[in-house]
Amino acid sequence: MTNSDYLLKAAIKKLTEKLNEVLVEKIDEATNIAQEAPEIIKKEFDILKESIIEEAARMEYEMSTKNNNQDSKTNQDSTITKALTEIEDINEGIERLNKILNKLI
Repeated sequence: MTNSDYLLKAAIKKLTEKLNEVLVEKIDEATNIAQEAPEIIKKEFDILKESIIEEAARMEYEMSTKNNNQDSKTNQDSTITKALTEIEDINEGIERLNKILNKLI
């Protein structure tokens, strides 16, 4: 064998060893990632689920507050309407009293 034959065999041997070493490392990394992936996915899903629940609660609170404000306004409107009706009744009563008193005078 010539020196170039040994050089070629040595290069192939070292390349094969290096490729095997890198391949083993990458397989280990992939295995670790594969083992951690379900936990990572579950964690991300839990975070997403919590944020969805928080958003739903916030939206429900806003709608509840809006409805309460509308109900409160409706109640106020109803109270004002009743008060105005009573005031009109009182004014009519005063007018009738004035007419009666004017007839007596």
